[in-house]
Amino acid sequence: MSGTVDAHQHFWSLPRGDYGWLTPESGSIYRDFGPRDLEPLLDEAGIERTVLVQAAPTEGETRYLLDIAAATPWVAAVVGWADLAARNAPDRLATLAANPLLRGLRPMLQDLPDPEWMLGCELRPALAAMVELGLRFDALVKPQHLRPLLTFVERNPDLAVVIDHGAKPALRSGMLDPWAREIREIARSTTVCCKLSGLVTEAKPDWGTDDLRVCISQLLDCFAPDRLMWGSDWPVVELAGGYRRWHEVARACLSTLSAAERERIFGGNAARFYGFAPGGGLP
Repeated sequence: MSGTVDAHQHFWSLPRGDYGWLTPESGSIYRDFGPRDLEPLLDEAGIERTVLVQAAPTEGETRYLLDIAAATPWVAAVVGWADLAARNAPDRLATLAANPLLRGLRPMLQDLPDPEWMLGCELRPALAAMVELGLRFDALVKPQHLRPLLTFVERNPDLAVVIDHGAKPALRSGMLDPWAREIREIARSTTVCCKLSGLVTEAKPDWGTDDLRVCISQLLDCFAPDRLMWGSDWPVVELAGGYRRWHEVARACLSTLSAAERERIFGGNAARFYGFAPGGGLP
């Protein structure tokens, strides 16, 4: 399959010590993960390129990921982390963005106590710098962040934004409101994109295809094939069925789309959003 992209995957190394969320209670993902672990899964699924996304709120981890990407031909882009509220944030962003593999930044919004943190005036210089540097904004949010995120996007119309993991709807309980209403509003009112990723870990442990179909259909209806991008959220996905199963279920749920529409969701949209050629290199 030509131009296929996994728009959301991670690597980490426990000895780095900056993954506060990753503990022995995390089960099978409490170990190091690197390119050699992922490559067989990509080959099996026919995935040619990936977007490597931060998992720790440190610039040190961002540099670590950039080093991995430089040595891994199929990593097309890195989404890192930087302190957007720092007084010297624009200078720090410019230093990081000197590496052309850095294509975006992801503040870990879901872990912050204030859902409206993103609206703080102290972030304005950094956000302006992101636009100037051509960096995208990955919004790691939950349903309670969608209302502030709508305001954030309206205030920053030139900043390219993608919602990670469909904003993590409450699939376990099946209580999809107000998520369903607010995800529709943000899709209708803005040009934000959305990642079809991270859903299986929000579902009940014994999830089946039908448990995800309603949510996937909702996201497809909201964002259409032009603004959705498939991602594995590997290795976190290994806690809830694994890479292969999630990839197969996502394809099954989207099987009624045309081949061109599926190609956009499973490759072209991510390449366009992050600014790389699906087959390799810059466009």
